[in-house]
Amino acid sequence: MEPGTLPGDNDEFYRTLVEHAAEGMLTIDAESRIVYANPAVEGILGYEPEELVGSSKMKIIPERLRPVHAEALEAYVQTGDRNIDWDGIELPALHKDGHEVPTLISLREHEHDGEQFFTGIIRDISERRRREDQLHDQKERLDQFADLLAHDIRNPLSVARGYTELVQAEHDVPEVDRVAEALDQIDTLVDDVLTLSKDGQSIGATETVDVEDCVRDSWRNTDTGDATLVVESDLGTVEADRSRLHDLLGNVFRNAVEHGGSGVTVRVGTLPGGFYIADDGPGIPESARTEVFEHGYSSREDGTGYGLSIVDQIAEAHGWDLSITESEAGGAQFEILGVKPAGD
Repeated sequence: MEPGTLPGDNDEFYRTLVEHAAEGMLTIDAESRIVYANPAVEGILGYEPEELVGSSKMKIIPERLRPVHAEALEAYVQTGDRNIDWDGIELPALHKDGHEVPTLISLREHEHDGEQFFTGIIRDISERRRREDQLHDQKERLDQFADLLAHDIRNPLSVARGYTELVQAEHDVPEVDRVAEALDQIDTLVDDVLTLSKDGQSIGATETVDVEDCVRDSWRNTDTGDATLVVESDLGTVEADRSRLHDLLGNVFRNAVEHGGSGVTVRVGTLPGGFYIADDGPGIPESARTEVFEHGYSSREDGTGYGLSIVDQIAEAHGWDLSITESEAGGAQFEILGVKPAGD
């Protein structure tokens, strides 16, 4: 085969498409020799196609990775076993000037005149990596800021609560009770902001979780007053981050008590592909059932507006679908679907 000749394609139309493609394309033979490179490769790796054709693919692979690439190709040619994702794998490539370029490579195998060839479509993902690194740095700064803010708020908050308790012990002043309630609200708000900034959008290690045990444990650890919990069916087990599921349940329970009063009844039961949490409180208007998951949304003056946002983020982090409907008792019903039983 002549250098620079595209294997298996003599059609001028398709050649034109390949020559003008935005992605780089390289074709190698079973010996790792480059037999074709399209013009887009120069914009990614700095080499003109003529500089690559006829050379080894090792020319564009960082030295530390060359033995791995050689072994992988040899193993595939001999056994046909793929040890990487051919539909898209992130690998560094070596630019002509010596720096490494993060790339996403998709591979295809084909034959021509009895010879085996491999074509890789190469995309430069430098900008995507830059954005990911930037987001990572911003997240770290946000975590640091949230920790600092919580510390700086809780110190004077602790002092204020201490003096408030002293006054409450000696005097029956309704206004002081209002101050104590406001301090409690600030403390809850700090907890919610920390949860959102550090844990809401991610989950830790998952495990097999007995849902009913988690429900009852979360209920015991949530201030529910005289509210009643009813578990209506066997909830089974799911694969989840138990701590985050515990937080999700606690925030829904707290929401039910805040809006339905301490005498509200909360029911938890199964649905096809998930479970529900329903109450007999005033319910949530259909027009507000999307807005309630937004940061800061609250229909109560003393609400933080972050509880249901946390619920939404925890569900999303698990890959679950969360929605709100009306319960049989006319209250709110939170439905969590897309939940796979443990072991599936």
